Amino acid sequence: MSSRTTFIGAVEIGTSKISVLVGEYTGRELAIIGRGECSSRGVIKGMVVDYKAASDSTHSALEQAEREAGERIDAVFLAQTGGHLEGFYNEASVNVKSSDNMIDPGDVRTVCDLAKSKELPAGRMVVHNIRRPYRVDGRLVPGSPENLVGQRLEVGYWNVHGQEQRLADNIHVIRGFNLEVRELVLSSLASGHMVTTPEERQHGVLAIDLGAGTTDFVLYRDGAPHTTGVVPVGGAHLTNDLSIGLRLTEGQAEKLKLRFGRANVQTKDKAQKVWLDGNFAIGDRQFPQQAIEQITSARVWEILEVVKRKLGSSFSPETCAAGVVLTGGTAKLTGIADAAAKVFGVPAHLGEAPTWVNENTRDPGYHTALGLLYYGVSSHAERAAPARRGGGFLKGVKRLFANA
Repeated sequence: MSSRTTFIGAVEIGTSKISVLVGEYTGRELAIIGRGECSSRGVIKGMVVDYKAASDSTHSALEQAEREAGERIDAVFLAQTGGHLEGFYNEASVNVKSSDNMIDPGDVRTVCDLAKSKELPAGRMVVHNIRRPYRVDGRLVPGSPENLVGQRLEVGYWNVHGQEQRLADNIHVIRGFNLEVRELVLSSLASGHMVTTPEERQHGVLAIDLGAGTTDFVLYRDGAPHTTGVVPVGGAHLTNDLSIGLRLTEGQAEKLKLRFGRANVQTKDKAQKVWLDGNFAIGDRQFPQQAIEQITSARVWEILEVVKRKLGSSFSPETCAAGVVLTGGTAKLTGIADAAAKVFGVPAHLGEAPTWVNENTRDPGYHTALGLLYYGVSSHAERAAPARRGGGFLKGVKRLFANA
């Protein structure tokens, strides 16, 4: 990005809603000047299944954000989630070639290229190459290893890839509004960057974003993203469970979830009941509060257990000293921090946006879009290299976390 004023759009195409923020970037400062929100249609578990419906709702949110900003968006950072995203770890090492064993840029470039060179199956495309810290002769190096002395340089990458067609679907939705997708950014990395501090990331922290259709997570170690993942289950599944278990419409089940759902069972009296609406109108009726809590807590615990299982040996209480940070709409469920603390065996708390974030965008529903803006801007400020489209598909996606 140049020093001229640029108007950046951050777009999250979620299962329940579309969120858009517009940032005015001057090259030094970023100000949020517009936002838009629209109920999502044509999106299931974070993936576009009805192009026209998804496009209409996304374009409505974009128009609303541009109207409030009074400016036309120049380019978009687009959040990515969905069960089609997968990750694997690959590492490489090289012998330092200089006679005095001083590491030069060529050594760094070579080891990074080797660690990122693993081929993907047909139909898959890299979304992010997330670099973990370098090691020199087995010693962890927090920053760049250039000009350090050593005999062997090592580095590893967590490589995230997705289905080309799924990625293309999201990009086409934005391009239908005549906008350029400047960068694809994992939802977990965007929201995780917003709700964790540099100190927490250094000590080790797990950020979990519980949306309507998906649960995204990122584990940080030594100040950098270590492992990411997506579970294609979220708050909408709690609603569905209530709908089936209590024989309700989806709208009625959503009401009960928001008013009485919990991530743990607190009600001891099976006979204690709550009203659906509480206005005693025709159709209003009572339900056992304990049953509501049992249904919602069972699903929440299952989601958290799946996240823990997906992390496998990457997670341990010893390497996650800063605990678990929860965000996303479903994180508003009462008792969810206590549930996470018990599942992971570390302290857990609800994530909050930094104090400088305006009040009207502090809601967890905007954490991903905020992260898109601020992380995207910082990445481009350091190494601007816009992704290009060609041959009908996005050929190059900017590697947001690859510092090499």
